[in-house]
Parts: sequence; C-alpha cells; structure tokens
Amino acid sequence: MSRNLRKARLSPTALVAAIYVRYSSDRQRDASIEDQIRLCKELIDRMGWVVGPIYIDRQISGSIVSREGFQKLRKDVRGGTFQVVVAESLDRLMRDGEASFNFGKHYRLARVQIHTHAEGPATKLIMGFKGTINAVFLDDLAEKTHRGLHGRIEDGASAGGLSYGYDVVATAEGEDKGQRCVNVAEAEVVRRIFDDYGLRNLSPKKIAAALNREGIPGPRGGKWSQSTIYGNRTRGTGIVNNELYVGVLVWNRLRYEKHPDRQKHCSQLNPEGEWLRKPVPELRIVDDALWARVKGRQTEMDGRRGGNAASESLPFWRQKRPSYLLSGLLRYGACGGGVSVISATHVGCSDARNRGASVCTNRRTMKRSVLEDTVLDALRTRLMAPEVYAAFVRGFTAEWNAAQKGRAVAQEGQRDELK
Repeated sequence: MSRNLRKARLSPTALVAAIYVRYSSDRQRDASIEDQIRLCKELIDRMGWVVGPIYIDRQISGSIVSREGFQKLRKDVRGGTFQVVVAESLDRLMRDGEASFNFGKHYRLARVQIHTHAEGPATKLIMGFKGTINAVFLDDLAEKTHRGLHGRIEDGASAGGLSYGYDVVATAEGEDKGQRCVNVAEAEVVRRIFDDYGLRNLSPKKIAAALNREGIPGPRGGKWSQSTIYGNRTRGTGIVNNELYVGVLVWNRLRYEKHPDRQKHCSQLNPEGEWLRKPVPELRIVDDALWARVKGRQTEMDGRRGGNAASESLPFWRQKRPSYLLSGLLRYGACGGGVSVISATHVGCSDARNRGASVCTNRRTMKRSVLEDTVLDALRTRLMAPEVYAAFVRGFTAEWNAAQKGRAVAQEGQRDELK
C-alpha cells in the first residue's frame, strides 16, 4: 500500500484523488506528463486530499474515447477507490462535447467529483460549456486545415498522400511540402495497366494476377488486387480513375465526418461543383487518347450492367454489398487474405480470386451459414473465459488506439503547418 493511501486510511475524512494525464502526439514529449502530474499534485495538496492512482495516456487525441488509461479510469470509478478525479484541464479528459456531458453524468452517479487545475470544480455548467468549446475548437481546426490545404492545391502542390507512380520531393530539412515528381519505374507499371485495360481489354482481376505473378510490388508494397486497379469510378479511387495520371490534380472530392453512433470517421462524396481541379502537366503519365479509351470501356461495361457499378466483375446479387455477421472480420489461415462473398450463399478466399494463384491457390468455398455457426459455437465454448476475454479487450484497445493515433498525429502536424 502506498504512503498516500495509508494516510487516507488514518484520516477517514480525507478524499482520495485520482490523477488523469494525457498528451496528444509524438510531437510532444513525456515531460508534458510529468508537468501535468506536478500541477495535479499541487492542487491535491492545496485541497487537503490524498494522491491516489494515476492514469496516463500518451500520444493519443482527447477526441478518442477508447484510450486505455481513460477507460481504466472509467472502470475504476465504480470501484470506490477514489472520490475525486483531478486533471490539468477538462480537455485532457475529453474534447467531444456530447461525450464530455455523458462522461460527467456517469461520475455524478458514482458520487465522484471532477476538479481541474485550469477550471476548478467541474460543475454541469462548466462541463457542458467546456465540452462545447472543445468541440467548436476541433471544428474550427478542421476548417482552418481545409483552408490551408486549399492553398496548397492552388499552388499546384499535393494536399497529402502519395499516389502510386510518384515520389515526394522533400525540402532540405526533410519536410514534405506537397511537391511530387514522377517515379519512372512505377510510371511504366501505370502505363501498362492502362494499356492492358483500355487497349487489350483485360479484366482488372487478370491484370492484378499478372503483376503479382511477376513479383511487381503494389502501391503499398504488398500484392495487387482488382480493387486496387479498378477502385470506384465515382469516388475517383483506383489506378484507372486517378486523374493525376493525365496531369490534373483533383481535391475536395470527399469529406470525412465522424459517425454519431459508431464514433468512426466515414467518407462522403461532395457535389462535383465543390471539387477543385488544378492542371499539373509536369506530372502527366498517360496521354489523353489512352485515358479516353479507358473511360470509354468503363462506360461500355456500365451499360452492359445497366448502371455504374464499382467493379465490372460483380454479379447482380453483390451490387448492393450487403453486410453479414462476420463481414470484414475473417482471414484465411493459409495466406492471411480476407474472406469474401463468392456466391449468394458461399464465401471463399479473396486473394485466390482477386490476386491470382501466385498469392493463394485455395479456391475452396464454404457455406456462409455453416461458417457463422462454427465461429459462434467457438465463441460460446472457448472464448468466454474471463482471462481470455480480458486479453481480447487489451488487444482490441491497443489496435484501435494505434489505428486512431495516426489521425491525431496528422492533425498535430497540420496544426503546426498552419501556425
């Protein structure tokens, strides 16, 4: 037992105060944690409380609810081991307005007070007001970032990301200011894909299989798939839909907003009138005639199916892409590839069908209902042990936070650029 907690036992009237500290990105440092702890301990000492457990989250945004330290704090609130939560400011605990207000209601139910060094006691009014201010701050930051990226596009620079076929032209200090140049080797692969699809009438599936068979790395260093080549024509994704290859930089095609229920960012297509197109002839890889031939074939294939589908190989029963119980959650043990719908009732290995036999030769299928029953039975009989479930929660939280942290880091970098 710690010295402070022993002191609390000897003095029944002394409140035990938990400390929560956080910083947002790897551009900050661990010293920020120490500074916050010091401020919180000074506040606890002034109030005559006793220092209790300390909860820490490093390099993660306050808009992300599934922070490991924050979640442990929420869980321990119900245990009665402390009566006060102390933080440097409310935005260390939560930046989302709605989540902040809900967070305060849970603490009041458990009769746990919230005090911060910046705002003092966190009343309903303070939490509601501060939560709204923090939410407005995030919206304002997003708007300013959008405006800054717009300026980049007007200057003929990239607003972020790197398309296959190009290299980053970094500054002397190693910074990416949006300048790009053509990667000669990758540009040849791009022309080959356009030739194969537009002139030789090969399907995206056959093109991907041939590239994988020859050992040519995909855009992310992995294997090619038909979706990498064909993508979505409306959204401008996929090799054959990227207008940068004909010397036109397109920006603001999509916007990203957080889903209110799932708390996950999802993309929405902006009206075409809001798109910004900027000529960048020095980045052209494909000539206009070949581009027109590819677009003509896409239109022809859409006409055969009676509409604009995302892939010319989709059968009618997959056009609406229904979600099933295990959609997006399964992997084949032999190759690590995803499991996808093969027919109206069966599933199979995505890699074997979309990337060719050089990646996976397993073309066996399984009835979807049998697969779902097998997985659910395994969950009931093998994975409901408390220690196994706890390990799952830890692993899931770590993976989720790692995926979300990338967005927070990018946001911090954009904030620095705006300054």
